[in-house]
Amino acid sequence: MVAPQNTDESSPGGQFAATHWSVVLTAGRSDLPQAAEALEKLCRAYWYPLYVYVRRQGNTPEDAEDLTQRFFSRLLEKDYFAKADPDRGKFRTFLVRSLNNFLINEWKRAGRLKRGGDLTFLSLNADEAEERYAGEPIAESNPAGAYERLWAVALIEHVFSILRAEYSSTGKPRIFEALKSFIWGDADPISYAEIGGPLNLTEGAVKVAVHRLRRRFREVVRAEVAHTVARPEDIDEELRYLIAVLGSKEHA
Repeated sequence: MVAPQNTDESSPGGQFAATHWSVVLTAGRSDLPQAAEALEKLCRAYWYPLYVYVRRQGNTPEDAEDLTQRFFSRLLEKDYFAKADPDRGKFRTFLVRSLNNFLINEWKRAGRLKRGGDLTFLSLNADEAEERYAGEPIAESNPAGAYERLWAVALIEHVFSILRAEYSSTGKPRIFEALKSFIWGDADPISYAEIGGPLNLTEGAVKVAVHRLRRRFREVVRAEVAHTVARPEDIDEELRYLIAVLGSKEHA
């Protein structure tokens, strides 16, 4: 069994602990040293949906990279959190609204600094971004819709990276790779018996392993969603919304 990592979702006493986003909000004027680190961790996990949002506004790959980088630089450098309001309860919503304001200001500002002229706060892989962007649905012209979908996809990808690391740390990377389709991906994966053969596991053992992986998947998804909302009562609503976004895309 994979040992659960500390997700910071709750303390041993059952009290809701500070999540990444609530730390940032609480920091206000950055007087909590962990606020910048928490914000940067969130930005690194969810930069690609914002990059696509900027591209869908008609920007070239170079300009999209520039604008996304500059947005994160401003976000991490400036005091944007001194006056937190209810609209910032979800990190997903706050980011895209802040990006919209940033883009409007950039378009209005004459003589924008040349690409690469600012200090880089968050390194973006432009080649990887464009390679992924080339695979995005061409018919999906709505930047906001693409952002919401890709935010949900990024969250699931992040969860998978956490699970993969957990299984690798216990010497079971092959088990994770063999079982991951049972929690996300293929609609009709191969049978437990077929899975078990190469892993030297019985059909019953595979069934138990799938059950544990599914349970851990739910735990990590919930913990990661908790990192992006300011209040514990917002977790279930955000979970339902993201599942609905992914479901609607699958059946489109």
